[in-house]
Amino acid sequence: MMQDGDQAQFILAGEAAGAVLSTDEPLSFWGGVDPATGRIIDVHHPLLGQSLTGRILVMPSSRGSCTGSGVLLDLVLSGRGPAALIFRDPEDVLTLGALVAAGMFDRILPVLRVSAAVFDSLTGAAAVRITGNALEADGLQVAVKPPLTSALDLSAADRAMLAGDEGPAVQQSMQILCAMAASQGAECLIEVSQGHIDGCIYASPANLTFARRMADLGGKVRIPTTMNAISVDRQNWREQGVAAAFGLPAQELADAYVQMGCRPSFTCAPYLLDTAPAAEEVIAWSESNAVIYANTVLGARTAKHPDFLDLCIALTGRAPLSGVYLDAARKAQRVIDVHLPDKIDDGFWPLVGYLAGQRSPDRIPLLCGLAPGHPSSDDLKALCAAFGTTSASPMLHIEGVTPEADRAATPDADRLAITRDDLRTAWAHLNGGAAAVELVAIGSPHASLGECRALADGLAGRRRHAGTQVIVTAGREVIRQAGAEGLLTRLRASGVQVIQDICWCSIREPVFPPGTRTALTNSGKYAHYGPGLSGRAVRLGSLSDCITAALTGQSAPRRPDWLD
Repeated sequence: MMQDGDQAQFILAGEAAGAVLSTDEPLSFWGGVDPATGRIIDVHHPLLGQSLTGRILVMPSSRGSCTGSGVLLDLVLSGRGPAALIFRDPEDVLTLGALVAAGMFDRILPVLRVSAAVFDSLTGAAAVRITGNALEADGLQVAVKPPLTSALDLSAADRAMLAGDEGPAVQQSMQILCAMAASQGAECLIEVSQGHIDGCIYASPANLTFARRMADLGGKVRIPTTMNAISVDRQNWREQGVAAAFGLPAQELADAYVQMGCRPSFTCAPYLLDTAPAAEEVIAWSESNAVIYANTVLGARTAKHPDFLDLCIALTGRAPLSGVYLDAARKAQRVIDVHLPDKIDDGFWPLVGYLAGQRSPDRIPLLCGLAPGHPSSDDLKALCAAFGTTSASPMLHIEGVTPEADRAATPDADRLAITRDDLRTAWAHLNGGAAAVELVAIGSPHASLGECRALADGLAGRRRHAGTQVIVTAGREVIRQAGAEGLLTRLRASGVQVIQDICWCSIREPVFPPGTRTALTNSGKYAHYGPGLSGRAVRLGSLSDCITAALTGQSAPRRPDWLD
């Protein structure tokens, strides 16, 4: 963290020079940057099409997926990465990727945090030069403070792990944890009861490189640890036509985490498992939607841990005591009054989550006015996932709905609104493409048993349109429950494909139907990421809209009635 009066602070020291690539809008590296080219692929971002390679990236912070750390590591190792990262606000995901690159692979990517005044000057600069103690840009010269060193109050067990008494994997994990704790200004580490791994997604070869390294060092998790959705159906990817060049390393990555003792749950919705945490339980989850749901809806406590740090915590059972682990950091600094239209359907909730993230990209908001809508757990799942695509915040509060909302806002919180016009604009923004729909995509995050039941009931035994594929992604436990209830038989009779292990944000051809031109989804998260990841138009609708499209091959011809 920068101290009061500082203008520039190294988070990770180093030297660099290059042309400036600046933006006032945060960027998720996963789903927003192609690791194979270094180009920005987020179709909703103002830097779409720009290359990061060799440039000084200046932006307020990152946002979105925890997997961004893996994408950055891969860019650094392949030589396609930026020359340096300069942030105005606190940032963990990309910082962790840079720390791993330096600590495990001896590849230095300077990371700096600067004051608002310096940030504003840099956004108009053509080029930046960073030395060991200064930042220079178009006549601007700013002294750069060295990285903060935190005198962590480590327990005897912590010190033993750091000294290597429990093996090299644990020692490496503690070194990374202590470096991250210093960058966050933490004073000590905290014990956590369970973990959830996001780094098992094969976002880039760097994810496998890191997992192999830790597994080869003898790493074993010491707390119950579930695993996120992976990048292939672990048992059936060959039959699905996935090329071995991708399927084998994706499976090997999953196997490395299982080898280290992680539970092969393979779901991006661990809150649907029987191991979901209780209120106030101190956990260490990664995966943006899961983190936000755990904090917001369950009242558990977890920071938004980047990929790689999730494993370091699982191997040690310790996490930096900072951020939303602390009472004060869980307060809302922004109140958002939301217009609640009459007769809403489930399509409202991802839309308002998406807008709430845009309204509060860098702080926890309190949403007011939604309680009369009586959101279900699935509605809140959709809202939290969409919120996580546009905000870096690890949680939000909803007045009259979520457990901490009654004590949520700070006295100096500012106030904004989400109006009906805002909802209409966002709906139009997320509804590009033709009315004809070749694919209906359900399950981002993974579908719940209730969603599977509602889809089966809505189809009511009718067969899907011949030109429209319907695919549901869900976790193994939900699929098991759906099978026991007879839902799988009903869905398959209607021509619905149900796929385990993988989630929409990591599906690629040929599992993603190659003939698709336009997809329809009930997920605000996938409506945002899908166009950049798949190269297709993606439309957002309610589950009822998805059922109609599945049967007719057409999306709704106009916006929802509740928007009019």
